[in-house]
Amino acid sequence: MASIFNALHIGYSGLNAAQVGINTTGHNIANAETDGYTRQRVIATNATPIAANPGQVGNGVEIQTIKRVFDNFVFDRYTDTYAKKEYSDFEKTNLEQLSTYFPEIDEVGIKADLQEYYNMWQTFADNPDNGAIKLALTKQAEILSNHIHATKAQVTEQQSQLNNQIEVNINEVNSLAEKLADLNKSIDTAESGKLYDANDLRDKRNTIERDLARLIGAQANYGQIESNIQIDTSSNMKTGSYSVSINGFNIVDGNSYHPLHVSNDKNASGFYEISYERQDGVLIPMEENINGGKLGAILDLRGGTIDSTSGVPKDGILQNTIAQLDGFAAGLIESTNNLYASSATTRMDSNTLNLSPTDALLSSNFNIKEGSFNLVIYDIDGNKVSSRAIDINVATTMTGTSGSNSIEGQMIQQLDDNDDGNANNDIDDYLRFNWATFASGENAVEFTLDPLKESQGYTFAIEDSLSDDKFASGTNFAGALGMSRFFDGKDASDININAALKANPTAVRAGYTPIAGDSRLALDMVQQQYENLDFKVGPTSYETSAYEMFDIIATDVGIATNSAISRNETISTQFNAVEMEYFSVSKVSIDEEMTNLIKYQTSYGAAAKVITTIDQMMQTLLGIKQ
Repeated sequence: MASIFNALHIGYSGLNAAQVGINTTGHNIANAETDGYTRQRVIATNATPIAANPGQVGNGVEIQTIKRVFDNFVFDRYTDTYAKKEYSDFEKTNLEQLSTYFPEIDEVGIKADLQEYYNMWQTFADNPDNGAIKLALTKQAEILSNHIHATKAQVTEQQSQLNNQIEVNINEVNSLAEKLADLNKSIDTAESGKLYDANDLRDKRNTIERDLARLIGAQANYGQIESNIQIDTSSNMKTGSYSVSINGFNIVDGNSYHPLHVSNDKNASGFYEISYERQDGVLIPMEENINGGKLGAILDLRGGTIDSTSGVPKDGILQNTIAQLDGFAAGLIESTNNLYASSATTRMDSNTLNLSPTDALLSSNFNIKEGSFNLVIYDIDGNKVSSRAIDINVATTMTGTSGSNSIEGQMIQQLDDNDDGNANNDIDDYLRFNWATFASGENAVEFTLDPLKESQGYTFAIEDSLSDDKFASGTNFAGALGMSRFFDGKDASDININAALKANPTAVRAGYTPIAGDSRLALDMVQQQYENLDFKVGPTSYETSAYEMFDIIATDVGIATNSAISRNETISTQFNAVEMEYFSVSKVSIDEEMTNLIKYQTSYGAAAKVITTIDQMMQTLLGIKQ
């Protein structure tokens, strides 16, 4: 039956409940600004009553548990939106940086340099024998070249920085996954009796889940969801089996984790590749499966899929920009050099060629087209004394016997080019073909004049046969191989004015012939700016002007940047709304906690008053007995 001592126990239980409430409220206040902390609430219930006559007598209060105020549905939306925001923020920042490399405003940027370069050709055409103008032309060509490869160097450096971040971030993912597996062990141990909830450990786990979502778009998967309606109608918690996955690849399974592998050991260009190790030890490439969070943005910017042959990414915004700059520079180099080869000289040496002498030219990696070009001989007075068409078709090679379907065979064949019955004034009498092989395994082709003819003042040129009067309609043989170069280099990384012309600008030629006043070549160079040239960017070919090709590059960067900014504004708005919802459920409110503190303080005082009253009653009883 109920007794005065039972009443004392009731007072004590009230004190204990109030004390737990104060401790929990203090814990909330202390962690109000702790990242990832979820506010906690005490769940109290009336103790089992004592059966007595005439009925059950209350037995005080019991603390049932302490639970987090947490809504897993809201948290899932929060982590998902956080991953999207991290992706968007990183993408926006890097694209804004990329766009600064293309300041295409009035008189600033590569396009302005290109315009000034063609203006100098026009000035040169007006004064073809002026040495000062030749110097100014070579300087402007050098400025243009330096600006092109400086821009590529900036984009390449940005890509390299992103590439280096891959290893750092994958290592962080692995570290967080390992901590998560250890936390799962601790949570299982703490909740093994199913009497208590490991609230603070679960907060730490949710924080790591959020960070993994931000880093790599990872998702946590649970067995079931349990409602906590005693706390709040929207409060719930996931329990049961546990894993964290990245597009189906589990990096955490309960108490174990599977680290991701990152390496660039087999990549000559230093690009990192990410892989997942299966249970049988086989590494599976993962780049294409990572499309969320910061790492997803890095891969989409740098390029995710690595080409097994070249070792560089096949996609990615930065890689596409690099490829476009290379295509722009290569098109400018080849088209300019193809025109420059039409100016008479005494010797032409190609670039080093990764080409077998018996390889079909049209099947090679060189931008050579079917058609023909003319070898033209000029005398000392600039008169054309001989000409021969060299045909290129699907089977044409570099070397071969006289009369064969090769460049050499067609050059050395004894023909009467002039139809004058004279066997000593034809192309085979003036020109020599030489195929040079170097120790590196690379090759080069040389066209040279017969020494006697050279001493007599003869010169030669390569003139492309144009099918429709457009510069791009020829074979591009001289331009593709670099037979007579105004520009050295192969792409945006090494474009520059020819070294010999840089050393001696007065050697720049303005005409087809060495005759004073001939400016036909310079006029062709001026016309080039209005021509549709052939720019190759990977498998895509652009037939457009040099100005329009550069506009394509700058416009692609601008569109990508503006789209990223617009997306970021939308995602940031969504994130702010979801974050506010999540914080309204789980974040500590100081005002609310202070109210609870007053409530528990009052409860504590009332329970103490009960004990004091019972103490007085007991003193009275003891006094009566005495």
